[in-house]
Amino acid sequence: MLELKNLGHRYPHADAAALAGVSLAVPRGCVMGLLGPNGAGKTTLISHLSGALAVQSGEIRIDGQLLQQVRAKTPTRIAVAPQDQAFYPMLTVAENLACFAAAGGLAGARRKARIEACTHFAQLEQFAGVRAERLSGGLKRRLNLAIALLPEPELMLFDEPTVGVDPQSRAFILDAIKSLAQQGAAVIYASHYMEEIEAIADRVAILDHGRVLREGSLEQLLSKSAMLLTLAADGLDAQRLSRFGAVEQGGVHWRIHLREGTGPGPVLAALEAEGIEVRHAEFGRHDLEQLFMALTHRSLRD
Repeated sequence: MLELKNLGHRYPHADAAALAGVSLAVPRGCVMGLLGPNGAGKTTLISHLSGALAVQSGEIRIDGQLLQQVRAKTPTRIAVAPQDQAFYPMLTVAENLACFAAAGGLAGARRKARIEACTHFAQLEQFAGVRAERLSGGLKRRLNLAIALLPEPELMLFDEPTVGVDPQSRAFILDAIKSLAQQGAAVIYASHYMEEIEAIADRVAILDHGRVLREGSLEQLLSKSAMLLTLAADGLDAQRLSRFGAVEQGGVHWRIHLREGTGPGPVLAALEAEGIEVRHAEFGRHDLEQLFMALTHRSLRD
């Protein structure tokens, strides 16, 4: 449904490109999770898709048509639910929905039906007469979502939609987004929260410095990563462990990214033969956070 080919963008006077040859494909019914530290290019990418930034190089296509052609003909096929408030604070929930429905070209029976459907979807019925500025943080996010859904978009863009909301509202928003994909929409979801991406994303793209470092299903990404052995023992050092793979130390634990074909058995046997008593050993593949750190060499919030 959505295809990006070699998308590039450099802001005026910037030393480096915000996007550098980004290529992605997102089919209908799929949630694509975007992960990256601050400055990785996530918001710039979403700004292109929403029409806020013009394409400098590369191309974006929706069902084979260039994005600018699609936006000129049917702009409501794409919707954004941003992190910031995207409604009129002085208007009530019902008034905001009516206003944005009219702005989206909805009229008559369809306008009424869409307002009712989106109010119900976001579970805002009991707040219809409340001014938007008086809503809690979680309810404001749900109003953003309801407004974005009014024209029944085919591509939904979410940029950090759960920042600062309570756990109950966050769970509601995540369930709602997943249900949108199950109903046939293509969804791009940018987040700083690993657990959110793991909960709802069908595919994951890890960005840094404007480039896609890794993309695929979560299972594919983790299956390609090295096996990880975590150890705690006295007498360990990098030189002793590096013969088994790449080594890093964190506090009292050592982590070895084992070379292909190497299991934990030979490592533990070799240490035992050298008189080293292992107090703790844990073996398995990277989780998403470990993969992210291995690829970017920085934390998600950097």
